[in-house]
Amino acid sequence: MPGLFPYLHFPGTAREALTYYQSVFGGDVALASYSEFGRTDGPADAIAHGMLRGRVELFAADAGPEDETLDLHGVMFSLLGTAGPEESESWFRGLADGGRIVDPLQLRPWGDHDGTVIDRFGVTWLIGYQG
Repeated sequence: MPGLFPYLHFPGTAREALTYYQSVFGGDVALASYSEFGRTDGPADAIAHGMLRGRVELFAADAGPEDETLDLHGVMFSLLGTAGPEESESWFRGLADGGRIVDPLQLRPWGDHDGTVIDRFGVTWLIGYQG
């Protein structure tokens, strides 16, 4: 499983976030609770480790007492050329639902399409496709 995979720590919303990302990107979600991992430092049903596997892959967990929670500044997740026009447009709309469009997904002077959106969890995405 080589590659770079974002691992996000949520403030008790990892299950909701991964389910949301699955509804946007498709794929399969696997979740393991604190109790399944033998953790006693939080609610038994909190997510100790979760992952979305598919075209877009993310790892996530509910932050433990010593963990910082998701607070992204100066970073965006870029999905440029990952999908064709129809799928990219769908992703953009899905991420904008409950979020905020920073720059609409549109044709650029160089001939490609891209746009920026901040999703409901505060993650900034750059979505784009060629032609």
